[in-house]
Amino acid sequence: MANPAATSTGGIAITEHRLANGLRVVLSEDHLTPVAAVCLWYDVGSRHEVKGRTGLAHLFEHLMFQGSANVSNNGHFELVQGAGGSLNGTTSFERTNYFETMPAHQLELALWLEADRMGSLLAALDETSMENQRDVVKNERRQRYDNVPYGTAFEKLTALSFPDGHPYHHTPIGSMADLDAATLEDARTFFRTYYAPNNAVLSVVGDIDLEQTIAWVEKYFGTIPAHDGKQPPRDGSLPEVIGSEIRELVEEEVPSRALMSAYRLPQDGTREADAADLALTVLGSGESSRLYNRLVRRDRTAVSAGFGLLRLAGAPSLGWLDVKSSGEATIAQIDTAVDEELARFAADGPTTEELERAQAQIEREWLDRLTTVAGRADELCRYAVLFGDPKLVNGALDRVLDITAEEVRAVAAARLRPDNRAVLVYEPVSASTDEEEDAA
Repeated sequence: MANPAATSTGGIAITEHRLANGLRVVLSEDHLTPVAAVCLWYDVGSRHEVKGRTGLAHLFEHLMFQGSANVSNNGHFELVQGAGGSLNGTTSFERTNYFETMPAHQLELALWLEADRMGSLLAALDETSMENQRDVVKNERRQRYDNVPYGTAFEKLTALSFPDGHPYHHTPIGSMADLDAATLEDARTFFRTYYAPNNAVLSVVGDIDLEQTIAWVEKYFGTIPAHDGKQPPRDGSLPEVIGSEIRELVEEEVPSRALMSAYRLPQDGTREADAADLALTVLGSGESSRLYNRLVRRDRTAVSAGFGLLRLAGAPSLGWLDVKSSGEATIAQIDTAVDEELARFAADGPTTEELERAQAQIEREWLDRLTTVAGRADELCRYAVLFGDPKLVNGALDRVLDITAEEVRAVAAARLRPDNRAVLVYEPVSASTDEEEDAA
C-alpha cells in the first residue's frame, strides 16, 4: 500500500493514495468554502461493449442509482439531496463517472454511499430494477435522439466516422434492439467485470482533512474485493486520414437544411490535439469565428455555424462541424464556402490576434471549470484514468498556451480536408409528405 505523497507544482495540490484492493485515490485540499466534491470514475464506457449488447455501460449508470444492500430504490438521491448535496452520473465512450458535491461535514455520507453500491449493488439488482431502468433509458433515447430534430446526427456521424466493428462505432446510448436484448445476467456480468475498485479512480476535492478522508476511504472501500477478468478495450487506432469523403443524405422533418461533418483529428493527450482545438476555436467557436463571419454574417446562407472538438483518448478525436441553413440557401453554397475557408486557413493559418483570442477563450473555459471543486475532481479523475497521471492537470493550460500558429496551421492542413470527413446532409420533408408515404 502506497504512502500518501502530496505534490504541488504551483497549481492544484495533489495527494495520491492507493488501497490494497487497487482503488486509486486522488485528494486535493481547498478550504476556501465548506464544500467537498466526490468523483468516482470507472474505466468502462461504450468502447468496452460488444456487438449485440450496446448500451450496457449507460444502462448500468442508471442501475447504480436503483439501490444496493443498504440503500433502497431512490435512496441515494434522497440521502444526498437531504444532506444539502447534489449528484449525478454520466457515460461516455471511455468512462462512466458518478459525482456528489456535499457540505464538507457530509463528506463521509457520500463516501459511504459510493462504497456501498460499488461493493453491494448485486444484492439489490433484480428483474424489477432492470426493467424499470431499461424503460428509462429507452425513453431517454426517444427524447434525446429519435424524436427531436437532428437528434440522430451524433449517432449517424459516429457510425460513419468509425468503421463497423470499431469500438467507437456505436454511441453510449445503445440501440433499442440491444437494450431489449440485455438480460439480468448480462447486467450482473457487466458489474462483476467493470465495477471493481481496481478499475476505478476516486477523487475528493475541497474542504477536507487528508488523514480523515483517507481513513474513511480505507474504512468503506478497503474491504471491497478486487475483480479480475476485465479485458482491455479493443484497439481504436485508425489511419490519420479517412481517404475519401463519406456522405449521407438524411430526409427528415427538420426545421431547415443542415450540413454536419466529422473530421478525423489527433487523439486527446497529444500536442497535436491541442493545436486542433485551437484551429477549431478560430474557425467555428462563437460569433467572432471565421465560419460564423462567412456563413452567417457575410453570405447569410446560415443561421448558425459551429465547429468543436470531441476529444477521444483511445481513438482519433473528431472535429464536429454543424451548420444550419438560412432560407432557401443550398447545401452546395455552404459546402463551397466551408471548403474555401478551410483551404485559406490551411494555407495561411491563424493571425496573431486570432491565435491569442482562441488561447484566451480556452483559458477562460478551463479556469471556469477549475473554479468549482466538482470540476477539479472530475479533471483529476480524467487525467488519472485516461492518461495515468492526475498531476498532468497542472500543465494542461500551459501546453495549450505554448502551441504556435504554425502548429495550428499544420494540423488544419493535414486533417481539415474533404477526403477526411464524414458528412450528413439534412433535407427537410413535410409532415404531410411523411403521412402520404405511410399511407401509400
